[in-house]
Amino acid sequence: MGTNPSQNHHLQVTQFSLPKKQFVAYGLYALIPLALLHYLLFYPLATAKPPVQLPQLQEDAPAFVPSQHGHAPVNADEQLPPPSPHRQDEVLGNSPAGEAVSASPPCDYADGEWVPDARPPLYNGTSCGTIKDGQNCMAHGRPDTGYLYWRWRPQRCDLPAFSPAAFLRWLRNRHLAFVGDSLARNQGESLLCLLSSHSTPELVYRDGEENKFRRWVFHEYNATVSIFWSPLLVKVVEKAEHAGVRHNNVFLDAFDERWMSQLGALDAAVLSVGHWFLIPGIYHDAGNVVGCHDCAGLNHTETDFFGVFKEAVHRTLAEVTRRQVADTSKKKKVIAFTTFSPAHFQGDWDKTGACPEKRPYKEKEVGYTETAMRKTVVDAVAAANADADAGGLRFAALDVTKLANLRPDGHPGPYMRNDPFAGGGEDARVQNDCVHWCMPGPIDTFNEILLQTVVG
Repeated sequence: MGTNPSQNHHLQVTQFSLPKKQFVAYGLYALIPLALLHYLLFYPLATAKPPVQLPQLQEDAPAFVPSQHGHAPVNADEQLPPPSPHRQDEVLGNSPAGEAVSASPPCDYADGEWVPDARPPLYNGTSCGTIKDGQNCMAHGRPDTGYLYWRWRPQRCDLPAFSPAAFLRWLRNRHLAFVGDSLARNQGESLLCLLSSHSTPELVYRDGEENKFRRWVFHEYNATVSIFWSPLLVKVVEKAEHAGVRHNNVFLDAFDERWMSQLGALDAAVLSVGHWFLIPGIYHDAGNVVGCHDCAGLNHTETDFFGVFKEAVHRTLAEVTRRQVADTSKKKKVIAFTTFSPAHFQGDWDKTGACPEKRPYKEKEVGYTETAMRKTVVDAVAAANADADAGGLRFAALDVTKLANLRPDGHPGPYMRNDPFAGGGEDARVQNDCVHWCMPGPIDTFNEILLQTVVG
């Protein structure tokens, strides 16, 4: 070990003397290692760059304002631990030649916080043609942009940024479907826009009112993405307000074959339902009416929707397993179920400022309804995995309830159409959407988690 020069006064002088020239030579030899040690110890400290500090955000200001050239002023990821040198191989399920990649414990993406992120979105309101008009906040002139510059940071692990190339490599020669209500469509369109930043898809099929059934192909990868409208997963005769029918008729013992009949051709499916169970409904099972929700004036037993939601979720996953067992091809499948994402209305849907927040919540308790519906999905997925003795079938919960609950700023609000206050000023009563998500926006994070889930 080298001696600190400041301690030289503690050294004892030797009792013998050397010739003068020899003494000088030995002294020079002794100084060489000391000089080298000084260089190794202090030069890295002198040249090291100071850690990047994120700017403090003002409460009423956007998180970040991109430069005119679209470059991010600060890379928030520089404060995170560096990823594994083989992270990309781990994501894709590969190992470098001759090396074994050690398995790490699965990341719990459900619990975390939103932190500032200066990176611009992968797409905007005009760069992909799949955004439903009502969620195109950019194109409709939403004036604030702070909602775009946040990322979800789990408590005990890292959530990598979305890689369109990695997802498309996984999706090569596969068919992925989003099945469910308008939030399933919202998530499906988000994925298509994210992937479109790397490869342009072709719309090859379209059917139904409001394009409720669509299919795209990324020809470069022979990869297919479909969207199926199925707001309760099981069979339903939907309400028709214009005809005076305000109740859904829900059949718990039958399935929506518009998507279920396509199951054999799918390699992966993302299911997402919830909000339609809050709509008034009459419930049928085994040929009988077994209850109804919000059905005053009808001669049926009033019941809440939680039990019906639970039955629909459990029965759907059981039916997927049954059909997989019966499928002789035994094609491997991943069935992901996105948990309930809360609405953020702070008043009437047509009231000014129905969802006025401009920043994420730092912390906010999840409501009882959201908590119960999330638990139903998580428990059903766990039970389905325990019972899934069909080879190659895997269920997963995309647990987004908490991260969605903390993003009241990510909804279109009044910007469901261009210039919503034209002619009436900002006090005009206009429709607000505090349920669906702006694109780009927080729902892109759902697909960051989806990427990590499907390749797991």
